[in-house]
Amino acid sequence: MEAFPIPSDTYKLGFIGAGKMAENIARGVVQSGLMPPSRIRTSHSNPIRRDAFESFGVSVFSRNDDVIEESDVLIFAVKPQAVKKVVSQVKPLLSKKKLLVSVAAGIKLKDLEEWAGQSRFIRVMPNTPSAVGEAASVMSLGGSATEEDADIIAKLFGSVGKIWRGDEKLFDAVTGLSGSGPAYIYLAIEALADGGVAAGLPRELALGLASQTVLGAASMATKTGKHPGQLKDEVTSPGGTTIAGIHELEKGGFRGTLMNAVIAAANRSRELSQN
Repeated sequence: MEAFPIPSDTYKLGFIGAGKMAENIARGVVQSGLMPPSRIRTSHSNPIRRDAFESFGVSVFSRNDDVIEESDVLIFAVKPQAVKKVVSQVKPLLSKKKLLVSVAAGIKLKDLEEWAGQSRFIRVMPNTPSAVGEAASVMSLGGSATEEDADIIAKLFGSVGKIWRGDEKLFDAVTGLSGSGPAYIYLAIEALADGGVAAGLPRELALGLASQTVLGAASMATKTGKHPGQLKDEVTSPGGTTIAGIHELEKGGFRGTLMNAVIAAANRSRELSQN
């Protein structure tokens, strides 16, 4: 197989699709210092979306064809139901010299490769905290994507959070956990704040404490390397306030409910990908 290496320090990045996910990734890449905005481009006709990208220096063209011609790495960031149409339309321009990436949920590599007419594809499942540089992403390589290609994408998405490698068969479960997971945590933050209000706290203080508590606990879990069960035990004194709260959570099936939420979302992702 003929190799077409991509220069890791000078490649040009293009987005097909200029929605919020594309904006979050592009903005994060620029803010991290990984690459200047002059090496990033997208296309859109909506003045609001054009302004969003141009506000941090990204070139916005009027046609996808121009983005493709000017880019070495292309990220397809369109809605899942539009991926087939978009990829098929630009297929003649998708040479093997270009590294193709999809962030569309539920769209399998085999289909992407068929529509594009080539297999230099990498599928990435990011999540919305990419907007604040805290994404949890997983990537899987297509048939002719190289380890050098993987390194480029690992650095790219690593600039907006953390990224792991995983077999594509895991992606429905990834969607159920990290893809949908932020919504579960937002619900938990809201519920914690409501509990604070019920206990007598002002709403603004309760929401600030709830948000910072979730952030701090997550940081403890990621930075200490300790098992979350151990961290929980370290907060839980015999006969104290925390164990009283945990007892109520266990009576309500807290852990089982969260597990069921992940499984339900993963099953729904599987249904959508089969359709």
